[in-house]
Amino acid sequence: MAMEDRRVRSARSGQIPASLTLVNVAVSPEEDLHVPATPRPLDLVPHRRYNPLLRQWILVSPQRTQRPWQGETTKQPAAPAVAYDPACYLCPTNARSGGAHNPAYTRVFAFNNDFPALLPDIQPSDESPNPSPLLIAEPERGLCRVLCFHPNHSLTLARMAVPDITRVVDAWADETSSLGDLPWINHIQIFENRGAMMGASNPHPHCQIWATEHIPDEALRELAAQQAYHDEHHKCLLCDYVATELANPEARIVVENDLFVAIVPYWATWPFETLVLPRRHLGSFTDLTRPERTALASILKAVTTRYDNLFEVSFPYTMGFHQRPTHGQAHDSMHFHAHFYPPLLRSAEIRKFMVGFEMLGMPQRDLTPETAAARLRALPDKHYAD
Repeated sequence: MAMEDRRVRSARSGQIPASLTLVNVAVSPEEDLHVPATPRPLDLVPHRRYNPLLRQWILVSPQRTQRPWQGETTKQPAAPAVAYDPACYLCPTNARSGGAHNPAYTRVFAFNNDFPALLPDIQPSDESPNPSPLLIAEPERGLCRVLCFHPNHSLTLARMAVPDITRVVDAWADETSSLGDLPWINHIQIFENRGAMMGASNPHPHCQIWATEHIPDEALRELAAQQAYHDEHHKCLLCDYVATELANPEARIVVENDLFVAIVPYWATWPFETLVLPRRHLGSFTDLTRPERTALASILKAVTTRYDNLFEVSFPYTMGFHQRPTHGQAHDSMHFHAHFYPPLLRSAEIRKFMVGFEMLGMPQRDLTPETAAARLRALPDKHYAD
């Protein structure tokens, strides 16, 4: 079989493919090579979309949304209802591993992770050089911190008050500033794993902060893509993207306020993935004004409330922020943002798996981002449990 590859738009342009008028067609040598494509709306046919932040493609297969499911189903445990758990190592006054005790904190509380993935003091190895240039390793220094959002064990971002979340945003800014001042730290990664499905070892509301000597791959790829777009277009990639979405707010915007917008991105991989962006161009937590910190807290609550309301469960997700490196260079093309990657697909019991073609070929999704955004946008602001 010969494959006739008719590309609609070059990925290198950094532009989002808006529509498809031609498709890849596999034909035999005996068949007419000039097979006309049948134009159809993208929400009805398989197509691929370009992710300009990672400079990769994602396959969208909307025709598969009607297929029956006979795979794994898992009942989700109920959210903890107790405000204080004597067995929780993150609750106030409780003991942690190694004998340390938490203070009787009443707001946010941060401490060095008792089981860190990174260490600040690592000496270069005395081992002989590797026998092959393909076997490369090097020490990686870093610091790992834990930030408890609230002393109440039963809360989540969706259930917290905006002033309490604002204090969390303030703490994120403080941690970014203090860790970023260390001369050997070049990247601050703040992230939250919410729910056992995402590997969270404790339901107490908290996040992790990893400060690393090198910029991790995912953040570096985004940084390089934004710089390349700026070099070519003399504009900010995500500023342009925000403007594109605001011009058509009924397409993929989930919720917005005067200073931030939450979007199911055009190139989303996870079913109900969202991208949270400031309307103003800024690069870091430390750039946020007081009104922007409150607005960010408000939109985080709005997004997570809609997540919980979707299937009326405490919605699992991984959430994290990308901000400019802390090594002192300007990185003016970097636009601060947050990613939410939730795994749930059809119900509280059915999640998306990254397997098969997605591990070996490219990411793939069935539900279109537009459909996902419409479902989230239609949900109430008030939490279902209130």
